Amino acid sequence: ARGPSSFIPLGEIPQEGGESSLHQLLGAFVSAGRVDHVALVMGLHPQYLSSFWKTQYLLLRMDGPLPYHKRHYIAIMAAARHRCSYLVGLHMREFLQVGGNPAWLRGLHCAPQKLRNLNEINKLLAHRPWLITKEHIEALLKPGEDSWSLAELVQALVLLTHYHSLASFVFGCGIKPEEEQDVESWAPSPHSDSSPASDDTLGGSGGTDAMQELEVLMERMKLLQENQLEEEGVTQEEMATRFELEKTENLLVPSSDVLDPSLQSNIRCFLEDPEFGYKDFTRRGEQAPPTFRAQ
Repeated sequence: ARGPSSFIPLGEIPQEGGESSLHQLLGAFVSAGRVDHVALVMGLHPQYLSSFWKTQYLLLRMDGPLPYHKRHYIAIMAAARHRCSYLVGLHMREFLQVGGNPAWLRGLHCAPQKLRNLNEINKLLAHRPWLITKEHIEALLKPGEDSWSLAELVQALVLLTHYHSLASFVFGCGIKPEEEQDVESWAPSPHSDSSPASDDTLGGSGGTDAMQELEVLMERMKLLQENQLEEEGVTQEEMATRFELEKTENLLVPSSDVLDPSLQSNIRCFLEDPEFGYKDFTRRGEQAPPTFRAQ
């Protein structure tokens, strides 16, 4: 349970004073203000951490068309779309440190309209990027009081996609909150020794239900494979997508709201249309939007 990651033993996490290249990197982080858990875990790969840190520094602290506080607010908007409370909390603090208006942190409805106008393209980039058209860009660049310049919009879109991706790294590596964050609200507590077995995911009647769901899922997977033999031009990637969709629709993947009890308080206020999420675009029998095939 100790350390910056739920998945990586503390003894495997590089520490300050280790190999020289990592020590220099961590020293640079310290001079920039803090060494967060993302940096500590990524320190397992110092060369990658170096590239990542330079990118972060360029996006958030170097000269650019967007003021510093707006950069952090855009990071909050992006992380909120994926329910990543770690990044939301991190950039809320950074937002205040660079002089951001605390009132904006009450929710997206308190932010300037110019930032709120990013909501549509933020949710599409996060969940269904194939639906983005030139009209979405034109609407943001249209002259007016709340319009974006092309340079501002490019930086904003890079920030959005960067933090959509970084949220996946945080979840995939089990990054835990720093000490000043509320650990209990971020991840489920481990079972104590006195917890009954029925509380476990596969214990009691819950285990029976899960096994029944698994059997149904396997039957549907078998049907998908049989249908693949009858279809022409179906790629392995498309089949993998269909498998994932079947798994999700069978409720074997819990929703983000269930996994993160703090969603109501520190994330939902930054979301408009919170129910909007991924929807497969290769479903048979439905009118699908045009998509680009590289190969």
